[in-house]
Amino acid sequence: MRHLPPLAAVRVFEAAARHLHFTRAAAELGMTQAAVSYQIKLLEERLGAKLFVRDGRGLALTDLAKRISPQVTGAFDLLGDAFGSIRDEAASVLTISAPTSFGTNWLAGRLGAFQLSQPGLAVRLRVEDQIIDLMRGEADVAIRSGTPPWPGVRHQFVMRMAFAPFASPNVIARHAPIEDARDLLALPRIADEQWWTAWLGAVGLADCGDQPAGVYFDSQVLVGNAAINGQGVAMLTPGYWQAQIDSGQLVRLLPHVKAAHWQAGFWLVHPESKRNQPKIRAFRDWLMAEVRLAAGDDSDGILEPPGEATPTDGSA
Repeated sequence: MRHLPPLAAVRVFEAAARHLHFTRAAAELGMTQAAVSYQIKLLEERLGAKLFVRDGRGLALTDLAKRISPQVTGAFDLLGDAFGSIRDEAASVLTISAPTSFGTNWLAGRLGAFQLSQPGLAVRLRVEDQIIDLMRGEADVAIRSGTPPWPGVRHQFVMRMAFAPFASPNVIARHAPIEDARDLLALPRIADEQWWTAWLGAVGLADCGDQPAGVYFDSQVLVGNAAINGQGVAMLTPGYWQAQIDSGQLVRLLPHVKAAHWQAGFWLVHPESKRNQPKIRAFRDWLMAEVRLAAGDDSDGILEPPGEATPTDGSA
């Protein structure tokens, strides 16, 4: 066990010894001169020796203080370097957590552009469907799906969860013509069943009878790839699959029908204490601009907030 004097008093001594002036030390430390004098007196009593004397020119160090002052300053420099390296590392790495589908299909392909705009920042993306503990530092920011608020974090709306029916050209050719929503009822579905139920309800087919046999997956990444491979019709988020749509691997069925929305949305969240960190501000500004760019004319309404929650980004 180290037998050290109170570190608050040692810190005051180090500043006063450098300045040879209690008032200047107080200004540096954000204290009153009386508080500085008290801490010096406390330290002198603990050591059983004087540290400062007054001469005709002002404040001077005693021989003891002259001997220990460089060592104390060096010790604080070492502490500053140690904690400074932590701050530098934290400032130079941004860790993002995102749901698997959003992170894999929407965010990952765009993050390179963000990193190029921030050359001093390393970016790490974690894709996971569990809600992680941001307060314990598991990530700096997260994209969450659901309905806020969540305890201890600020939230800002990013986009709605929109979905529409897609299939491969081969599936469409085998089942043509597909002219209205009822034509989809006989086609094999690649299910996330709740999305099918919501979409059919939105187009007036809530009581559509039993679903034909199909393949079930628990991730839109798997659902979309199954659709590309011709296994049936899938409900997909259009913005996730733009590259596959552009290449012709996926075709949107009934493009005149507006996408349906899940009741929740995607939200950017981060601890309240980190709201002013430059790396988080930079990511937030880039993300919101990228979402607006991807939405284009927003024909699917992904920029329309769900309405159940109030943002805590300062805009409300």
